[in-house]
Amino acid sequence: MTAAAAPVPLPRRERWLLIASLAGITALAWLYLVVQAGHMTQMSMPPAPQTQMQGMEGMDMPAMSPVAPQLMQWTAVDFLLLFLMWAIMMVGMMLPSATPMILLFAGVSRSARQQGEQAAPVSVFVLGYLLAWTGFSLVAALSQWGLERAALVSPMMVSVSPWLGGLLLIAAGIYQWSPVKARCLTHCRSPFAFVAGHWRQGTAGALRMGLHHGFYCLGCCWLLMGLLFVGGVMNLLWVAAIAVFVLIEKLLPKGLQAGRIGGVVLCLMGLWVIARG
Repeated sequence: MTAAAAPVPLPRRERWLLIASLAGITALAWLYLVVQAGHMTQMSMPPAPQTQMQGMEGMDMPAMSPVAPQLMQWTAVDFLLLFLMWAIMMVGMMLPSATPMILLFAGVSRSARQQGEQAAPVSVFVLGYLLAWTGFSLVAALSQWGLERAALVSPMMVSVSPWLGGLLLIAAGIYQWSPVKARCLTHCRSPFAFVAGHWRQGTAGALRMGLHHGFYCLGCCWLLMGLLFVGGVMNLLWVAAIAVFVLIEKLLPKGLQAGRIGGVVLCLMGLWVIARG
C-alpha cells in the first residue's frame, strides 16, 4: 500500500464543477422518485363511484363493488424495475452524504498525479461507492418481494403489520447505540483518516476504495434504510426525512450524539406502533 499524498485544494472551478455534477445526479434520482411516486398514486386511486350501470336490456342495475386488490403477480421485469427503483433511491439518499469524502478523494488524486503516481478519476471512486449500495438494493428488492409474498407489506410498499413496523423501528433504534454503528459512522465522519488509511493507486485501487467506503456507509445506515418499509418506500417525505437524518449523523459536529438520541426516539416510536396495533 502506498501512503496517500497530502490533498491539494481543488481549483475553484473544478471544485464547483464536481459539486454541480454530484448535485445533478442527486436531482435526477429524486426526479425519478417523484415521477414514480406520482405514478403509484394514480394507480392506487379507486375508480370514480358509479351508482348505476346500464343493463343489457337498458334497465338500470346497481353498480358492482370494486374487486379487492389481489397479491401482485411478480414477473422478471417487475423485479428488475423494483431493483432499479431501489438503486436509484439509494443514489438520491446517500450521494449527498458522501460528497465530503468524494471531494477529498479528488484533492488527494490531484496531488498524487502531480507527484507522478497513478490516480484514477474521481468517477471510479464514486462508482465503487454506488456499487456497494447497488448490492444493498438487490437485497432490499428481494426482501420486499418476500415480505409482500408473506402479506406483511402491501403492493404500495408499506408495512401492514404493526409488529413488523414496530420491530424494525426498535431494531434500528438499538443499532444506533451499537459499537458496529459507532465504528462505521466514525469512518464516514473522518474522510481524511479513511483516505490516509485505505489509499490505493490506479483504477482498481480507486474502485476498491469506493467499495470499502461504501461498505462502511452501508454498515452505518442499512437498518435506517429498512425503515422505508415502515413509512412507505414511495413516501417521499419519509424518504427525505431518513436522508436528512443520515446527513445530520455524518456531517454535523454532534452527529454521533444526534444519532443516539434518534435511536431512543425510534425505540419509543416502535413501542407505540406495536401498542397501537
